Amino acid sequence: MLAKWLSGLMDANLPQPRAGAAAVEMTEVRKTYLTGAGEFEALKGVNMSVVAGEFVAVVGKSGSGKSTLINMITGIDRPTGGEVWVAGMPVHTLTENQIAVWRGRTVGVVFQFFQLLPTLTVLENVMLPMDFCSMYAQTERPARALKLLDLVGVREQAHKLPANLSGGQQQRVAIARSLANDPPLLVADEPTGNLDSRTATAVIDFFKQLAADGKTILMVTHDNDLARRSGRIVTVYDGQILSAGNTERDGSV
Repeated sequence: MLAKWLSGLMDANLPQPRAGAAAVEMTEVRKTYLTGAGEFEALKGVNMSVVAGEFVAVVGKSGSGKSTLINMITGIDRPTGGEVWVAGMPVHTLTENQIAVWRGRTVGVVFQFFQLLPTLTVLENVMLPMDFCSMYAQTERPARALKLLDLVGVREQAHKLPANLSGGQQQRVAIARSLANDPPLLVADEPTGNLDSRTATAVIDFFKQLAADGKTILMVTHDNDLARRSGRIVTVYDGQILSAGNTERDGSV
């Protein structure tokens, strides 16, 4: 059953991306959920553009809509209305199979709680996206995974299970896994929420270096001090973009 499902994913033909597009382009994006109390509008006509190589922090109070915003960009959820384009791909029009293939190749996702598979070694966790999308030859995958683990400073943990690593080490592994297929976009949802301040600072420094090297970084965070270390802050309030200031210009949230 699993092999048949994976085969179906690999057969999903993706449309050609639009040339010269922004890294992220959202136009009048709305998201409405049906609840026991009626309709709840999580996003209310959001417009946002992110250029390649930007490091953008998304901030806002709990329930403001920032996680929904990120879910639109990663294709985890679909908009009720409007358009979502990522690296020239109309994400809002893709089928479920197309989204799975597209996401595996285009978007690296880092979660607050790491989401490492506990029965796989660190090395195997990092190789998993490569196996899923067949992006590299099987003989190349272990060496690439080791290189990524070296990049985030945990190569010596490669053959351990995640439970034998500290929280900071597990988050570094999760970042290495998110980079497995060399995606142009990295999305991090509260990536420092379970880390001590020193490790959190190291993660932000690494994100800044990735952005300097051309990766586009979108990071959801509740920590205003860490947000100010990004290149731009997008503030979400009540399902709308309240502000989108450049931190080098005004340093504010």
